[in-house]
Amino acid sequence: MTLPLEGIKDATMSTGSALTGPAELALGSARSRSAGVMESIYATAASLDRVGFAMLRIGLVVVLFWIGGLKATNYEAEGIVPYVANSPLMSFFYHYPAPEYRGKNSAGELNLASHTWNEKNGTYVFSYGLGFVIVSLGLLIAMDSLLPQVAAIGSFLLILMALTTLSFLLTTPEAWVSVPGYASGFPYLALPGLLVVKDSIMLGAAVLTMADSAKRYLNSRRAI
Repeated sequence: MTLPLEGIKDATMSTGSALTGPAELALGSARSRSAGVMESIYATAASLDRVGFAMLRIGLVVVLFWIGGLKATNYEAEGIVPYVANSPLMSFFYHYPAPEYRGKNSAGELNLASHTWNEKNGTYVFSYGLGFVIVSLGLLIAMDSLLPQVAAIGSFLLILMALTTLSFLLTTPEAWVSVPGYASGFPYLALPGLLVVKDSIMLGAAVLTMADSAKRYLNSRRAI
């Protein structure tokens, strides 16, 4: 007895489906497990937002304390002279016009003539005051758990400070490489420019901590 051609084809397809069915089920199960693992990883990552905010805030406080404290040292005070002297927002703090600082400041090197010039310029007094302001911002931001409204103000002031610092890229000649015939100007940042551009990260961090502290304050007010 012979089967019609269509019957043979249907029987073959039926047999093939029976043979490949378990493999397809196993593959689908593996894909499902893989998707489940990936979802679990992303869910864990998503749950770390509060940890991330805490680390971000602690990082800001540590950096502000550290940098602000170093402003009390002579080498740091002398190192910021090019930024301040060339800034239209801050140059009035110094007694001498910008060109005079050139050749007078080698950070970390004791030069009595340069030291005397910096004393007369008001370099150290300004740096001490700036350090006090920076440490104070760190203290304000550190008060988030007790007074989030105060921490939000501290973050806002840090935003202003970061914007001022980033403006140094436009006003400080030493921020850019200047080697005629090789590299000059944008985008070739020199070391002073590299030290400044990182404050774009601080700017973003300050915006996030300000928003987070403000949100916590508003939630506490609504809960009353």
